[in-house]
Amino acid sequence: MVTTRSCTLVVGTRPNFVKASPLLRALEADGSFAARLVHTGQHFDTNMSKVFFEQLEMPEPDAYLDVGAGTPTEQIARIMLAMEAEFKAHPPDWVLVFGDVNSTLAAALVANKLGLRLAHVEAGLRSFDRNMPEEHNRVLTDRLSDLLFTPSPDGDENLKKEGTPVERIHRVGNIMVDSLLGFLPTAETLDQPAFLGVEPRGYALVTLHRPSNVDAREDLDDVLGALMQIGEELPVIFPVHPRTRAKLEAFGFLQPLEAAGVQVIDPLGYLEFLNLMSHARVVLTDSGGIQEETTVLGVPCLTVRENTERPITISEGTNQLVGTSKQGILQGFEAAMQQAPGEGKAPALWDGQTAGRIVEVLKAQ
Repeated sequence: MVTTRSCTLVVGTRPNFVKASPLLRALEADGSFAARLVHTGQHFDTNMSKVFFEQLEMPEPDAYLDVGAGTPTEQIARIMLAMEAEFKAHPPDWVLVFGDVNSTLAAALVANKLGLRLAHVEAGLRSFDRNMPEEHNRVLTDRLSDLLFTPSPDGDENLKKEGTPVERIHRVGNIMVDSLLGFLPTAETLDQPAFLGVEPRGYALVTLHRPSNVDAREDLDDVLGALMQIGEELPVIFPVHPRTRAKLEAFGFLQPLEAAGVQVIDPLGYLEFLNLMSHARVVLTDSGGIQEETTVLGVPCLTVRENTERPITISEGTNQLVGTSKQGILQGFEAAMQQAPGEGKAPALWDGQTAGRIVEVLKAQ
């Protein structure tokens, strides 16, 4: 088939890589589009970027913008300037952005200013909490997009209530599940629990990175107090995000946490984390994607936040919203310990075929 159209996929963070990987493969297999991959560099160190590219079998980016660290405003501004040059040098028929990170919004704004057609993968999710930076990013990106690819019915309804024309909305399923199901057999050849000295279904796995949880000493102290108490009942494995490690060290929390028996380790690659998550007794997180992945894996999940933009993981999955207080986390943990880990119950269209559905919609435009 002769390629007549082009698309640019913009990624910047680990969740973006997980979402872009299956779509790149689907576009290549179909052959209707020439795909260009642009990495903004929002996540830039080896554990946060390079390892994920390798394990997700992604090609080297066609362009690397190297924006690095900075405040959200600094990052968005630098990405916009670099993206404008990129889009002018290589104007695509479609710009595809993923999720709700700063790279997503920055690329969407530039595409809009340059009159490029924009598609948002994972559209329509809402926490209805404007204190969340990600909520700003996802709402604005949706308003700018020509195509909105939603993962679940609530996404469709949110967009309709906001006045989005229905012909722009396409429920395609959850593209993170494409990666999870595709790479789970490889991940299962690893034995991360044994490597870390814990038993399958005999440990808690933790991730924390949101500023609302880790930037203020008193908030972080409350969450860590819950983790240390949970550690009296179950071993706790805590792969620490770089920004979280910096806060743990600055507040003097790192040594007490380790003294209480919490295993504080460096961030893991995608396959290692997937293996560890699939065999956990319970997962505590403030991540969005992990709520979805634990639902598919059938692992009880405690979301350490006051709200979630993924309510389907509560109504149809294994997720509990436990808040950020020590008491709420511990109550959620006790409830989770009454649940028997079992087979995942994947919501409709969370079947590993989302990327193919996206390609079919793009071809029809």
